[in-house]
Amino acid sequence: MNTTTFPTERILDYSVCTLKPAALAPPVSQWLDAEDGRARHIACVNPHSVEVARGDAAFKQALQRADMLIPDGVGIVYASRFNDGDITERVTGFDLFQLASELLEARKGRMMFLGSSEDVLATIRKNMARDYPGITVETHSPPYKPVFSDEDNAAMHGAVNAFGPDVLWVGMTAPKQEKWVEANRAHLNTRVIGSIGAVFDFYAGRIQRPGKVWRDLGLEWLPRLVGEPRRLWRRMGISAPLFVGAVLADRFRRK
Repeated sequence: MNTTTFPTERILDYSVCTLKPAALAPPVSQWLDAEDGRARHIACVNPHSVEVARGDAAFKQALQRADMLIPDGVGIVYASRFNDGDITERVTGFDLFQLASELLEARKGRMMFLGSSEDVLATIRKNMARDYPGITVETHSPPYKPVFSDEDNAAMHGAVNAFGPDVLWVGMTAPKQEKWVEANRAHLNTRVIGSIGAVFDFYAGRIQRPGKVWRDLGLEWLPRLVGEPRRLWRRMGISAPLFVGAVLADRFRRK
């Protein structure tokens, strides 16, 4: 369960962190210093994940049990504004990745990437050595399959625990990654786990992240939709309107 002390706001069924990206450093640093043997899970929430979780109980539970949910979606920001809330800007998975990397660079820490292909992971290792030479990096590419076997999970546990990272990034795409973390984090020797999906491909340069102008306008989704319409049309064409309807209905129920 979420036992953290940073400010949160209820967006539908979820407690979402209201801190801006730069203000995440204190709670993340506290978790990096923790000696209680518990891995903290930071996950991203956006309108599409909320709608997917509506029909996937395990995904919904994983999001609700995450130690921190960051508002990685402009729809979450708009929902907060509509309810006179305190979420004023997005906090993306890439924001979280950069913040944790800067913290670990200063600490000469250990970071592990679990997910994606060997080619992507090789590029990530090269980029990390260039950008954050003080961080010791390890990677592991799990088998590409819808459901992992007990042997697959044991191999991943072994790889993580043999390295003992301070931060473990899991990139298996949502909702698979969040559900895997929730089901397996008790077996992992790490302090912080981040489910950050497409950040693996962004950082490796396999997918071009939209420019700062688009991000500042809250329209980062638009160039991605144009570039990947088959993969992303459902998010904007179905999930977004359903999310808006759910937020409106929730507001009227609470009134």
